[in-house]
Amino acid sequence: MLSLLLGAGGLAPHASLLTLLGHGSADAEFTVFHLRLTRTLVGLFVGLTLGIAGALMQAVARNPLAEPGLLGVSAGSSFAVAMALVLGASTATLTVGIAQIGALVGCLCVIGTAKMQGQRNDPIRLVLAGAALSSLLLAMTSLILLFDQRAADEIRFWVTGSVAGRDTSTLISVLPSMLLALICILYTAKPLASLALGERVAIGLGHKPRRIRGIVIIAVALLVGAATAIAGPVAFIGLVVPFAARALVGPDIRRTLWLCLPLGPIIVITADIISRLVAQPAEMPLGVLTAIVGAPVLLFIVRSHRLPTL
Repeated sequence: MLSLLLGAGGLAPHASLLTLLGHGSADAEFTVFHLRLTRTLVGLFVGLTLGIAGALMQAVARNPLAEPGLLGVSAGSSFAVAMALVLGASTATLTVGIAQIGALVGCLCVIGTAKMQGQRNDPIRLVLAGAALSSLLLAMTSLILLFDQRAADEIRFWVTGSVAGRDTSTLISVLPSMLLALICILYTAKPLASLALGERVAIGLGHKPRRIRGIVIIAVALLVGAATAIAGPVAFIGLVVPFAARALVGPDIRRTLWLCLPLGPIIVITADIISRLVAQPAEMPLGVLTAIVGAPVLLFIVRSHRLPTL
């Protein structure tokens, strides 16, 4: 409701409320129902997908610092989008599948890093490796855009991470992949809870850890790729949402996933509302605000005595 009532423009909250009640002007109806409602729906979707993706990554890596933005998954998705733009696509015709393929490559790199000697038991090393991967992909993205001014202009607004100016048609286009991700999550939730007790325990209970990790990788790629294609790379949501969920319900991945469903949208939409109000009449990019809020949370987790593993 606050997302529909508050904004950076000249439409006052009471005028927005009258519009919701059916007594607004045509301009007010356009602002509330077309602009604000659309970005609210996009924020709901982005918060839900990134929150769940972060919880899945942390569970499969057994690492509380595993997050799509920190470990290069979002950067891989962004690089794939930049490549598509250079090859002739536009942000209006960009397919979600391209971003999901890039996210899948990023996921594979993360899992490969987690299997390296000593990485899985040291969250800090894993984050450093992910930061190196992200920096490499972002540098390659910038290098590509230097040689294509059209692609640079197309991606400039998108790369900051924002839910403003998006279209509901894009949300409709990702529904099939979201259904597939939901099936993967429902299939892996219980095995992931067993995997948290160790691979031997999971195998003893009849689960196959390698298969479970593979399915989780697919689910994370679908979720992060869809969110990145729609809103650009929004940092730290996949870190903050699972951290808050575990603080409320404990480490059980099944309870964490359920709580991520409301927490993710709440955090993203709240951040979006703040981003509209802090720099009026302009707006602060959502990705900038989430980075400002998420960085202290990252430092708190790093200093927490609960490290190194979940």
